[in-house]
Amino acid sequence: MRAAEQWAEALAAWAIPDGILAQAPVPPWVHPPELFRLDDAGTMPATPSFRLAAQVLRAGGTVLDVGCGGGRSSIPLGASRVTHLTGVDEQAAMLEQFRTAAQAAGIPADTVQGRWPDVAGEAPVADVVVCHHVAYNVAAIEPFVRALTEHAHRRVVVELPERHPTSPFNPLWQRLWGLERPTEPTAALFVAVVRETGVVPVVERWQRPPRRETGDRDAYVAFARTRLCLTPDRDAEVAAALDEVGPLESLSMVTVAWSPQ
Repeated sequence: MRAAEQWAEALAAWAIPDGILAQAPVPPWVHPPELFRLDDAGTMPATPSFRLAAQVLRAGGTVLDVGCGGGRSSIPLGASRVTHLTGVDEQAAMLEQFRTAAQAAGIPADTVQGRWPDVAGEAPVADVVVCHHVAYNVAAIEPFVRALTEHAHRRVVVELPERHPTSPFNPLWQRLWGLERPTEPTAALFVAVVRETGVVPVVERWQRPPRRETGDRDAYVAFARTRLCLTPDRDAEVAAALDEVGPLESLSMVTVAWSPQ
């Protein structure tokens, strides 16, 4: 079985059982924009993802940010490196935050609303394409990766957790629903997919320090409760479980970068 097929099969196992999904008061996969807001664009994070993007932007260049959210993956590259920025995201609220943050950073920016690669035809080819924390949302991963490559003059930089980003929720699913969750796919399988498309990627593994919670505690509990398909009356139980398991984020990260052939 090809890596792309393995990826799709592994992601399908993450589907929430219908009996649980039917009890969810709101869709569990919606991303609250406030959790993706860029709070500080003044300093470029010292991560392999930003370093590998900045390497080919020393003389300035354009950037395409796929799954841009509020701009955390691209805007910190700075106005001295980025001559123009395009953000792609499905949510209008995310794109509004993105435009506001780009303007505050002094970076000319445009946006494209929609799902990649469905809207790839509306996005410009850029010197650098960045795509952080999106891959695990994509079942049809091969056309997704190929469209990233086709839109890059110099380099593509993808950042993703070593394991599925909701893996930290697995103990909560077990505790609150008695549900065992999968452990695949992993970043290693994503790298195999990239290689199947005919490019040779650079792969760097690194540890991300824990982030502070964005927003107040109640908002964070509500986010976790929504992910777990629970109703607001379970908030106290969710909060107690959060205190036990710690931050719900993956700290083992992987940066995968490649140049178009």
